[in-house]
Amino acid sequence: MERSGTERSAGAPPPRQIANGPTAPPVAAAPNPEVLEKPQRRRISASDKLRILQEADRCTESGQIGALLRREGIYSSYLQKWSKQRDAGALGALHGQKRGPRALAPNPLAPQVAQQQREITRLEKKLKRAEAIIEFQKKIAAMLDIPLNHPDDEENG
Repeated sequence: MERSGTERSAGAPPPRQIANGPTAPPVAAAPNPEVLEKPQRRRISASDKLRILQEADRCTESGQIGALLRREGIYSSYLQKWSKQRDAGALGALHGQKRGPRALAPNPLAPQVAQQQREITRLEKKLKRAEAIIEFQKKIAAMLDIPLNHPDDEENG
């Protein structure tokens, strides 16, 4: 069988390319400059936490707990925290807590306050309308030279 210089058998290694001499370092692929949008936080379920704690309790030889931690990808402080929670009987506490600010308890008087705010707004509009009518009456009385009776005058008279 005759082969050309570009063909090679399937099992043969690729030919070496020499660039600038035999001691040139291999060229590494350029790193990906793309930044991920937001890293995902790892969530460990309560059943996984209990399983890991049980495995840690079964570890008797030196280095077994370290191997468990590496295999599960967790820190030793996690084991300590989960163990304290388990010993305190807080199995429900092994479920992850929601991060962020605590939600405020709803105000039981909120509906009443909202209703009173609407009433205040309605009465303020009514008051402005009444004040506008009174001002209009004063201007007409002044134009017609009609003396206005004050409530103080009627009480005294």
